[in-house]
Amino acid sequence: MSGNLPVQSVTADYAQRVADDLSANRSEQEHVRTELARLQDELVRLEDSEQVLTKMQEVLGGAPEQAVKQGKGRKSAAVPAARGSNRTTAAGKPAAAAGRKASKKTVSPKKAGEPTWLELTTAYLGGQSEPRSAAEVAASLTEAHPERTVQVTVVRNSLEQGVAQGLLERSKQGRSVFYSPTAPASVPSGS
Repeated sequence: MSGNLPVQSVTADYAQRVADDLSANRSEQEHVRTELARLQDELVRLEDSEQVLTKMQEVLGGAPEQAVKQGKGRKSAAVPAARGSNRTTAAGKPAAAAGRKASKKTVSPKKAGEPTWLELTTAYLGGQSEPRSAAEVAASLTEAHPERTVQVTVVRNSLEQGVAQGLLERSKQGRSVFYSPTAPASVPSGS
């Protein structure tokens, strides 16, 4: 019976080590999942930022084609899903991202002869008697130009560009931001 005791002790030691290793493995898995989720969130924010910057470049008359080509090269590696071991959800994530990218490509660039977003926003605000928010300007431009895809972020960036160029004025009321055309310098303020 005494020969059987060391075998039980060794088995118990191995069982404890396996349990400790399993616990450490699960803890590391959770740490990696958390980090992966954070990185995926950061990637989504960067993609959104890239879209805004591409639109700004388009508004400024830059070459968005070059940015799109660079973006395509980086998209070759798919990021797996952060949660669950189900492979179909992991495959679904890149497909959803690809669908999101495809919808971005459907936005048609400005055709030759069409006014820029800056021109459209300043012209619209020039005909208004009171300041307007970016959402109001975007809604009005959507009605006035149904052939063009109007996004509030693009309109807001165009409005900010107008402020930077001195064409528009920005005013805040609480947390809301409103835009209006600058007052002509030749008109005296007393009359």
